[in-house]
Amino acid sequence: MNNSHFIISPEILRALELALPIVALESTVITHGLPIPQNIKLAQDMEAKIHEQGAVPATIALLDGKIRIGISQGELDKLAKAKDPVKVSRRDFARAIVKKLDGGTTVAGTMLAAQQAGIRVFATGGIGGVHREGHLDISTDLQALADTPMIVVCAGAKSILDLPATLEYLETMAVPVVGYQTDEFPAFFSRTSGLNVSVRLDTPEEIVSFAKAHWDLGLKSAILVTNPIPEAYSLPNEEIDPIIAKASEDAQSRDIHGQALTPFLLQRINELSKGRSLRSNLILLENNAVLAAKIAKVVVSGQGRKNV
Repeated sequence: MNNSHFIISPEILRALELALPIVALESTVITHGLPIPQNIKLAQDMEAKIHEQGAVPATIALLDGKIRIGISQGELDKLAKAKDPVKVSRRDFARAIVKKLDGGTTVAGTMLAAQQAGIRVFATGGIGGVHREGHLDISTDLQALADTPMIVVCAGAKSILDLPATLEYLETMAVPVVGYQTDEFPAFFSRTSGLNVSVRLDTPEEIVSFAKAHWDLGLKSAILVTNPIPEAYSLPNEEIDPIIAKASEDAQSRDIHGQALTPFLLQRINELSKGRSLRSNLILLENNAVLAAKIAKVVVSGQGRKNV
């Protein structure tokens, strides 16, 4: 890549040159999702899970206004301890570059950087979507999914959102919503939502073949692979839904909106659930990293090169 705004780590450069399987990872969970030292441990654990599957993790972030594709332990520590880091979505890159800021990339921001680097598989927790608090508050993640050809593994959309409206938007923008070994759209903390996915696929090989068929038609949208949280850590809807509703009420009463809304809601839900939601969040992130690594290995295999 001949772009002065990017710094690609030696490990990722080597993986790209050798066509090794690579999984992109976002970094807002480090800068805005968790406190120290939990944020550092989660980043390390997700990268370790990907390495265990035989793939290479590429955590994407901004440090001193440079877009880092793959970060070292020292860079992770600096990012985790950064003072007033910014959330970097697609519109925010130029500001972060010009102002030489530190920041964590959102789903949309990570997808942009990963695409520029030639990485085709990305693991996150839950995508953004249409907010319950106001239907004009729509995450840029949805537009990124609409125009970025990439396999994105998540545990559904964050359940703080209006899930039916989010799925309607994805349908309108021709984004396939794949249920991995499920017919039902997972709701982040919960395995079920009562909503259908557009197709069920049961293996990484099926997912890669599906992606090829989709992109062979000339479509440019992402393949959204929804991976339910492991059953032992799933929070029942009847337990988590009232907590989410209370957190939403609190946000509206305090007039919290924009980029500050999601971090506030997740923190408030963790408080109200007495830490159970945070535990589930950590588990689903690691679970998604494992599946993404398996998919990335198929993408770069002999079969995968023909498929994607």
